Amino acid sequence: MAVFDLKDLESIVYSDDILSLLVKKGIIKEQKLREQLAYEKDLHALQFELLRLQTHIINANARLLVIVEGRDAAGKGGTISRAIAKMNPKKYRVVALPKPTENEQKQWYFQRYIKHLPQEGEVVFFDRSWYNRAVVEPVFGFCSKEQHKAFMKQVGDVEKLLVKEGIVLMKIFLDISKPEQEKRLRERAEDPEKSWKIGGLDEQALEKWDDYSYYIDRMLNKTSSKDAPWIRITADDKKKTRIQVMNYILGHFPGFKPKTKVQVDKTIFKKID
Repeated sequence: MAVFDLKDLESIVYSDDILSLLVKKGIIKEQKLREQLAYEKDLHALQFELLRLQTHIINANARLLVIVEGRDAAGKGGTISRAIAKMNPKKYRVVALPKPTENEQKQWYFQRYIKHLPQEGEVVFFDRSWYNRAVVEPVFGFCSKEQHKAFMKQVGDVEKLLVKEGIVLMKIFLDISKPEQEKRLRERAEDPEKSWKIGGLDEQALEKWDDYSYYIDRMLNKTSSKDAPWIRITADDKKKTRIQVMNYILGHFPGFKPKTKVQVDKTIFKKID
């Protein structure tokens, strides 16, 4: 067991010093330290760039909607939380809608989402979205075949209207391998601080893997368009995923040029159109 003395602790000023101490004591390997420091450097740089982008959006009275979809435990919430970390909280919203009420179930399907669209000068992240009807609902039988078919037919026109009205729309899908999903779900179940993330549907994610795969592939191929393409990112590495998502957002907002850009990892990044 590593032993720390008072001098060790007194030498700590910055977070990097903690990591250096852990390497010195043999608790973590030097390579892992280098990777962590590189990640933190890139992460902080991109977070400040996203703040710059937000300022640009505010000044231009623009509107940005980022839809983040993905398999269960793919890291949607964690990725969004890193992206907004340095943004002005008054000018962004994260929308994660609960199960629709009885009254909402009688409405036009898109209606409850429309009221959450970004206002002028605002950034909105949808942590899951109307695409529940493309994947989760048909997998679990929460919608009829007719409702699913109607959604697939309407969604392209709805998104085309949003883009025509001036909303910049980005659609990101986080995918993970089956072994990685199993590992993450198991870790959540065993960690008291993460067990709240496990819902009834999450427990069936592995069991219904093939059904999910069928509807995911269909959604990505049928609902990706020139105006609103899907970006599919293999998210087995959480840190790489966060960097790639932020890079994509920064590089695809019209009229904005980021000062800092991390190299895009082509092995985990795929545009579908």
